[in-house]
Amino acid sequence: MSSGFSKTHVEHVSRVLRTAQNAPTLPVPNAILDSWRRSVQHYKLDPGSLQGPRVLEAHQIIEHRQRVDDFLHLAGDEMSRLHSRVRDADYCVMLTDTQGCTVDYRIDSALRGEYRRSGMDVGTCWSEKEEGTTAVSAVLIDKLPVTVHKLDHFRAAFIGNTCSAAPIFSPSGEILAVLDVSSVRAPDDRRSQHLIRQMVIQSATELENAYFMYSTQDLWVLRAHPLPGYVDSQPQCLFAWNRDGRIKALNPAARRLLLQRCGRIPAHIDEAFASAKLPAAGDDNIHFLPSMGLHVRLKAPRRPISSPLASSPSSALDPKVAQAMELAVRVKDRGLPVLIHGETGAGKEFFALQLHAASKRRDKPFVAVNCAAIPESLIESELFGYAAGAFTGASTKGMRGLLQQADGGTLFLDEIGDMPLALQTRLLRVLSEGEVAPLGGARTQAIDIQVVCASHRDIGTLVEAGSFREDLFFRLSGARFDIPPLRERKDKLALINTLLNDECERSGERVELSESALEMLLNYSWPGNMRQLHHVLRYACAVCKSPVIGVDDLPVTLGASAPVKGPETVSGSPERQALIDTLVRNRWKPLLAARELGISRATLYRKVNLHGITMPGKGSYD
Repeated sequence: MSSGFSKTHVEHVSRVLRTAQNAPTLPVPNAILDSWRRSVQHYKLDPGSLQGPRVLEAHQIIEHRQRVDDFLHLAGDEMSRLHSRVRDADYCVMLTDTQGCTVDYRIDSALRGEYRRSGMDVGTCWSEKEEGTTAVSAVLIDKLPVTVHKLDHFRAAFIGNTCSAAPIFSPSGEILAVLDVSSVRAPDDRRSQHLIRQMVIQSATELENAYFMYSTQDLWVLRAHPLPGYVDSQPQCLFAWNRDGRIKALNPAARRLLLQRCGRIPAHIDEAFASAKLPAAGDDNIHFLPSMGLHVRLKAPRRPISSPLASSPSSALDPKVAQAMELAVRVKDRGLPVLIHGETGAGKEFFALQLHAASKRRDKPFVAVNCAAIPESLIESELFGYAAGAFTGASTKGMRGLLQQADGGTLFLDEIGDMPLALQTRLLRVLSEGEVAPLGGARTQAIDIQVVCASHRDIGTLVEAGSFREDLFFRLSGARFDIPPLRERKDKLALINTLLNDECERSGERVELSESALEMLLNYSWPGNMRQLHHVLRYACAVCKSPVIGVDDLPVTLGASAPVKGPETVSGSPERQALIDTLVRNRWKPLLAARELGISRATLYRKVNLHGITMPGKGSYD
């Protein structure tokens, strides 16, 4: 892009902003105009800038991807399918997280260089604060599908691009990710993008529904559509509730339907369907609900997938985790805020859920907020809510913040170390006074919450660096618990068996690990911790073609990073040491040790003999 184009674009933006109030028609949509104003007034950005977007470093990309790891595994196939529909017209497909950072990408290899020079690649960041008006930033702010076409972009660096994007909502109603289709070769006519935009919206809906079904396997789920033939393949509305009938998840269409019918989101499914008779438990036929004009099918819950922290008895846990859990239970109802420290993926949220489930607040809301996943420009309104008309684009009814939604229950602030300093001040006031005021609102509301925070960064170090308030640190760290990384845990063998059993129950197929595959898992360093282990086992269960998972069934990255030790080192293997540790912990009682490891006593004897372990007073088991 030449400096001449840059100067022309600056004049265009300036003229539109200057004459917008009195102009009968605008050359850009109202949402674009509002974004331009914010880009100038709030962020002081230069519309003539030709610099490309900020690009994350490799370790930062890994961190961003790990935060949405579950979703990325589901999204890959749909992204590839969408790209196959638009690749002949030279479009790329991008998936960004809620900070506007690209975490996955599809592009023909022949075009990769050209598109990278235009700012389209894994790791590029598209927040409004940094880049002004883009399709991704517009979706994150307005939470609606949008096309930002060429001159709609605020910065001159992007005026050759056309981008159509749509939000992907989580089952709890928060934005989970943004799906974007972009091109640097599109026609100038905005109408040429109508079909592309519809494709993006359709794919975003498919991803929403897929993640909804994945996330609600332990709940009752009602699939619904006005036409019976679409109930299973393309449900319009999805409702999920627990065994007590409390609504736990809704997709956007279901949320809109209930707001239209009830004026709010009912707490109980009976209230939501007061005038309609739902199918009975065990009835998986399609039924028609005349009062709602919907055909529905009810899906029963599967057994909840247990977390490694919650599923094992305390005696089976790593001693450090077991001690932390024991202390946490003792302080749970003393009103002390809890700070959990551990690497990304180590199980901090599982620990917080365990603490909530063991507390007197177990029947009240558990509201989780990832402070690193919400854009800085939105986190304040997400936490505190806002009054009607508080800012341009605000809902006419206002919005209850997450602090209010957690009233009476537990507020889990994940990655608290990434919270902006200005927001730390507001949070400190809320914790001190027990009151919260929405943005733009004059009235405060008393709230009663138990705060549990987590961070993979050392908050004390952040305090010394001046990026975290010392008074807030002392307020939040009433009790601190450290979750060790998986590579340091003594219960890896039990965790592997527990997660593998969960996967077998999920699929209904029984598989086991070969000695060499288990050895590889025990030798691996697990930089992604529990989350990575879970996904590796799920992958292995999906691809193995026999009842025994071999080394070839494990992801290739596992072998590249952690070569398996040869059989000559079996006597000093991690499995042997894990077996000895478990037997010692259980006073060499085979039945108790086998239960802790999640294996049969016969399997325990076989492994003991394989590793040449001599049981006290019993010799070998040949």
